[in-house]
Amino acid sequence: MSDMEGKLILFRSEEYDNFLGNMDLQWFAAEDEGRTEDPTEQKKKKAREDGKVAKTAELTASLVMLFPLITIGILAGYMITQFAQMINFFITNSTSIDIISSRLPFTAFVSYFLKLTMPIMAISFISAFMGNVLQVGFRITPKAIKPDFKKIKPDIINWAKKSMFSLEAVFNFLKSILKIIIIGSVAYTDIRKNGPQLANLSNIPLGESFSFVASIAFILAVKAALILMSLSLPDYLFQRKQHLDSLKMTKHEVKEEHKQSEGDPLIKSRLRQRMQEILTANMIQNVPEADVVVTNPTHFAVAMEWNNETMVAPTVTAKGQDNIAFRIRDVATEHGVPIVENKPLARGLYATVEIGEMIPEEYWDIVSRVLAEVYRINGKLSDEL
Repeated sequence: MSDMEGKLILFRSEEYDNFLGNMDLQWFAAEDEGRTEDPTEQKKKKAREDGKVAKTAELTASLVMLFPLITIGILAGYMITQFAQMINFFITNSTSIDIISSRLPFTAFVSYFLKLTMPIMAISFISAFMGNVLQVGFRITPKAIKPDFKKIKPDIINWAKKSMFSLEAVFNFLKSILKIIIIGSVAYTDIRKNGPQLANLSNIPLGESFSFVASIAFILAVKAALILMSLSLPDYLFQRKQHLDSLKMTKHEVKEEHKQSEGDPLIKSRLRQRMQEILTANMIQNVPEADVVVTNPTHFAVAMEWNNETMVAPTVTAKGQDNIAFRIRDVATEHGVPIVENKPLARGLYATVEIGEMIPEEYWDIVSRVLAEVYRINGKLSDEL
């Protein structure tokens, strides 16, 4: 062996080792590493809009096989008649029609072809449509049929990983073996059961032989379709699990999506602060119209208004804590609104009554006494209570 050949063998050996090393690291690595969170409803909705849904091809294939077979069984007499008429037409007119200049042969062929195939094609289309609708519902997703030139670029590594070195590849391989075993066993049993009749076909008329073989083939095809349909349920459950696993998200993705859907917490905090400022400004405008302000005396302040002609009970028109409470007291003092110190009442009204709401019945007695004292001091008539 020459030095050149030795170096070439060594190079190929190293290249092979590198290939195996890369395959071990990339192909058999955990898929979607770090994607531990279940997909959110928004992620599922976006995937559906992109045409990515969980479905099994087994159900659609079984329906496309079963219902056209049933259609053939129902229309067998009609189809045989049409086929015989077509053969008879072409044989009868084979010597009298100019096939070069006449359009009759083509027109006749199209007519008979449509009569024979249209029922089967229509049922096949409806079966395929229903097979998909039953699994994912009816929804038009233009993105699923939008051309994507990135898919044209071959990716041998990912193709090999998905086709040969993945859980889905193993499942599909075992499923195919199972289908072959089950359908082969059923076919073997049926053919063996009819073995004597099949061996005696040469002794019976051609028409009866054809009908007998056709009936066996038809029954086997129907059984195969039913077997495929029964296998579609576990396949759908597996495809659904694979689909959900493919949509799993990282914790960072969940947080980002939450920010997008709910809003950035910092922005929301600023908005709440701004809304509170607006509410406070509007609330402060109601303080001059209040009949009394009840305080804690420093931490809470609640302004109330009472009009026996329009209100069932006194209504809270403003309330606040700490700085807002100071602001309410200042405005009340500026506009001559009475301020009454009552710690339990101020705390209770602040905690249980919102702005614009009437005070609860349990506070009527104490509030009426507070208002009576205020009216007495201000010289108002007590019959307003």
